[in-house]
Amino acid sequence: MSTYPQRVADNILPFSLSGTLPDAFKEWYFTENIEDHGKPIEDCELCNQEQLRYHFEIKNRNTNRGLWVGSSCILKFQVQVFDNGVLLNAVKAKKKLNNLTQKMRLDSCVKVLRDLATSEDNEILSSVLEFYLKNKYLTPKFAVVVFWRLNTNKIDHSPSFFKVSLKRDKYKTDLESMPLDRVHTIWSALSSSQKKLAISYGHSAPKNT
Repeated sequence: MSTYPQRVADNILPFSLSGTLPDAFKEWYFTENIEDHGKPIEDCELCNQEQLRYHFEIKNRNTNRGLWVGSSCILKFQVQVFDNGVLLNAVKAKKKLNNLTQKMRLDSCVKVLRDLATSEDNEILSSVLEFYLKNKYLTPKFAVVVFWRLNTNKIDHSPSFFKVSLKRDKYKTDLESMPLDRVHTIWSALSSSQKKLAISYGHSAPKNT
């Protein structure tokens, strides 16, 4: 059975001009191409790790050969990551790749919700999603609709995906008059200051927080 370094060498050196790993990786860069396969069904073409959901393309600037890899390999082997032509350091490269992964998760989440709204002919959910896509935030009432469907259908999501706005007095009034169980439905999406405001309205935090 080949060792981890040997697998990496076998996958990268044939498509590089350099004959050693450290020098070979200097020839490669992240192309900005990403792909969400929906489920963890793919392999990393660099280290052969299985069950990847998200792929990131790297390319050799000399041979023009590309590989689809996991983001961890890009960071581990210091494959060059750029932002508007500027080479990023390790910290900023990690942040960029994490942001891209979160974007893929969000896009997938919204797609699943839209497919759900279509299959159910649910005009309310469709309207809520259109509002979110236009405004990039949810009202407290709209957030209840979204998070209820996310949790009920066990759709992969992060609470930070859907920002809840309390900028308008009406939104604050809606939160204040909202039943506690609905407040708890959107609790994880609220910011620290929004949670404090909810508590000042007489609501309490969920017991499991």
